[in-house]
Amino acid sequence: MKQIVLKQVLPHVFSESGEVLDSEVWKTDIALEKGKYYLIEAASGTGKSSFCSYLYGYRNDYSGKICFDDQDIKSLSVTRWTELRSYSLSLLFQELRLFSELTAWENIMIKNNLTRYKSDEEIKACFEALGIAGKKGALVGKMSFGQQQRVAFIRSLCQPFDFILLDEPVSHLDENNSHILASLLLEEARKQGAGIIVTSIGKHLEINYDKILKL
Repeated sequence: MKQIVLKQVLPHVFSESGEVLDSEVWKTDIALEKGKYYLIEAASGTGKSSFCSYLYGYRNDYSGKICFDDQDIKSLSVTRWTELRSYSLSLLFQELRLFSELTAWENIMIKNNLTRYKSDEEIKACFEALGIAGKKGALVGKMSFGQQQRVAFIRSLCQPFDFILLDEPVSHLDENNSHILASLLLEEARKQGAGIIVTSIGKHLEINYDKILKL
């Protein structure tokens, strides 16, 4: 996938309310290009969660059109969505969606055992870099949110992708870990020639964005 295009997209909730939006994303035409880096800055209530949900295909309550290359994503089959989420799109959920009853390592292996994308050594190096090497065997439910956030981030790297979408990826991280996360992300994106899309309602990932858009 080389491009994600939004054409006059507007969540139904906004069209039904008649709310006037000052947005560079909604109700406009924009193209997000593979290999470029984007920050989507959002205020609370402007549809950040909706934006992420639409691009990942688990909500479609919007008017307008979203296309992956030239294909309207509302026409995609379940099988095609499965392929896209395995090889073209990676998402770091704001709510993380980890299994609390499993260890940090087990959570990551659920994905990596399917993709076979990262070696054990590469994953261990990510744990080391992010300061949670001693937490590989810890139950996720007993870890802090910031530690869980780092586990979910590592998991998001365990697949090939054309675009990676990160929803509030550093909301609970200190400055040092935020910088390390940014470095790992850029290394992986450059290796894959991938695009990065980061959303934020405040504290955001510090990388050199090609474009900053107001949601």
